[in-house]
Amino acid sequence: MGGAGLRALLRSVRYEVLPAKATEDKVLAHVPRDVVVTVTASPVKGLEPTLGLATRLAVHGYRVVPHVPARLVRDDGHLKEVVDRLREAGVDDVFVPAGDADPPAGDYDESLPVLRRLVELGRPFTHVGVTGYPESHPLIHDDVTVQAMWDKREHATYIVSNLCFDSRVLGEWIARIRRRNVTLPVHVGIAGPVQRAKLLSMATKIGVGESTRFLTKHASWFVRFAAPGGYSPERLLARTEEALTAPSAGVAGLHLFTFNQIAETERWRRALLDRLGG
Repeated sequence: MGGAGLRALLRSVRYEVLPAKATEDKVLAHVPRDVVVTVTASPVKGLEPTLGLATRLAVHGYRVVPHVPARLVRDDGHLKEVVDRLREAGVDDVFVPAGDADPPAGDYDESLPVLRRLVELGRPFTHVGVTGYPESHPLIHDDVTVQAMWDKREHATYIVSNLCFDSRVLGEWIARIRRRNVTLPVHVGIAGPVQRAKLLSMATKIGVGESTRFLTKHASWFVRFAAPGGYSPERLLARTEEALTAPSAGVAGLHLFTFNQIAETERWRRALLDRLGG
């Protein structure tokens, strides 16, 4: 494994973190300022922890991407408040998924209306991300998820692919969306060097209701991590290197799900770059 294209992807990396109590200190201690930090949002705790952490990290000089799930936005007034607060903090990039809140907090139940409203507000953010699903969404047909990316192309500037462990599926998905003329750059979502025991520990700390939802929704993840040999991000990258680095793929970088194993993720990235001569 190892070409200039893969080294470039590892240098164009984003770390997804959860807004837990110790997250700010972990980021400050271990994440270089040239690494983009994305902050998730909880359907249980709402947007406030996300906005608070995002604005504090922005003050520290990070390029921060808060998640603003449509189902956590109460109404147009609430969206305007969120926009104003983030712009005041210097945030110019947001990620707008539909979210998992059930029922929704207010008027929005999917991301496209929020994206349209942001356009009506004058496109306050230079960068706006939307979700892609290499592996099938449990509730939505694959053709619908690809169509959704097409529908959002005029309102978004990039796609973040959801977590995928299958190199073949990931490569085929990238080829498929390009055949459908979805041309937005893709940040490919993969798990960092996460340990199953630590992932389980994290899941049990995020709240009883949310933990149950997390474990139910992502049961297959634990199966992958517990499989013989475990999960290896290097192995996944080696198997998908050609698909990810082809010019036609339009892959802008890697989106690493850290599960708040932030120090471990950065050590892994630096060690892999060193091995690749990067």
